[in-house]
Amino acid sequence: MPHPTPPSVLRRPTLWIGTGLIAAVVSMLFALLYVGGNVNPRGNLRDLPVALVNTDSGADVNGRRVNLGEQVVSGIQKAAKGDRSIDWQVVSREEADKLLGRGKVFGALVIPGDYSATVAALTAPQPAAPGKAAPPTLTVLTNQAAGSIGSSMASQASQKAAHAASAQLGQELLKQAGSQKTPLPTAAQLKLADPVTVNLADGHPVGPRSAMGLSAFYYALVLVVCGMLGANVVNSQVDTALGYLHTDFGPIRKREPVQHTSRVRTLAIGIAMMLGLSLVMGTLVEVATVGILDMDASHLGLLWLYSVATIAVVGIGSLALFAAFGTPGMLLATIVFVAMAVPSSGATVPVQALPGFFRALAEFEPLRQITEGLRSLLYYGAQADAGLTRAWASMGVALVAALLFGFAVTRIYDRRGLHRIPRPEAAAPAEAPEAPAPATA
Repeated sequence: MPHPTPPSVLRRPTLWIGTGLIAAVVSMLFALLYVGGNVNPRGNLRDLPVALVNTDSGADVNGRRVNLGEQVVSGIQKAAKGDRSIDWQVVSREEADKLLGRGKVFGALVIPGDYSATVAALTAPQPAAPGKAAPPTLTVLTNQAAGSIGSSMASQASQKAAHAASAQLGQELLKQAGSQKTPLPTAAQLKLADPVTVNLADGHPVGPRSAMGLSAFYYALVLVVCGMLGANVVNSQVDTALGYLHTDFGPIRKREPVQHTSRVRTLAIGIAMMLGLSLVMGTLVEVATVGILDMDASHLGLLWLYSVATIAVVGIGSLALFAAFGTPGMLLATIVFVAMAVPSSGATVPVQALPGFFRALAEFEPLRQITEGLRSLLYYGAQADAGLTRAWASMGVALVAALLFGFAVTRIYDRRGLHRIPRPEAAAPAEAPEAPAPATA
């Protein structure tokens, strides 16, 4: 039989159709997932949690006690009734600090204790020192540790609400000033029209070498990629050692004798190797990022354990897909751990600003859980309720699911005799019956 030539191979329709379909599906899927999840965050924004804190102690104005901070809170709540983009959570300052310190809110708007007093001082008679009254202030707290884009959205919403409160207050002050006999100078009227000063502050600072709150995401992505690449290396090396694949060293090709073994044992060998490699890879990732690049990090022992466990779980999950689906399993692992995981991770664009499909993915996609656990380790002092407990629990569920799925499918294959390479006794043709002797004349 003549050997096929390159032109004859290229003329095969099946080659073009199969390869073209795979390329088309991959390119379309990645484009839809990556861009679709992040193309319109403001339009998809729903219930972004922002703390609203009123510490105003009130003031006496014209013989009655008023609390203008409560008016600001009620005004923001009233404006938010027709807008579901921001979830204003009215809490105390102490509770707001706890929420910021656990990544439960993306920012806060704080009304200070002297808000009513400073507002009252603007219109009070000050003959001795005119114009020296301190302006009322509102403070907007950011939280980059919860995500830079989410923190920016919360900051913009808080500043918008603060300026709206200032404009409303200005109308009331100008109305009061207009009822007085002495007209106000133009400069004083301009000051009263927008009396509130909005201050911006960091509600939960992150270190200068924390990628502005994105180091947890990049670290998590490295762990996932290491798990997938490690699984690919283990899968090919185990197959090479068992004689299922050959190894090329430049022009030299080497192939081990085929060692017939069950699919269950092959998967078990791969998992054992993956566990060993995870110790090496997790250690080197932490050494590279913390030791060499000087990334801001604490709880280094927990970080090492978390890194090793994450790489191991992702790697074992990938090996289970390889064992169940063969070569297409590599594509499935890429889709599960990268294509669907990155846009639904909430690491760049917050989950509250994702379309509904990606919000559903975020409930179980591994990268979000991994990133939340790393945020707890890197930014929130390894607090259990800052995402670390959920991350460990999700990792345990994923590990059990991968083991059950991988060994269940490979056991079914083995029981049905679906060996990767037919055994010699099964592949040998049946002995042909002896031909009858030719008849003699």
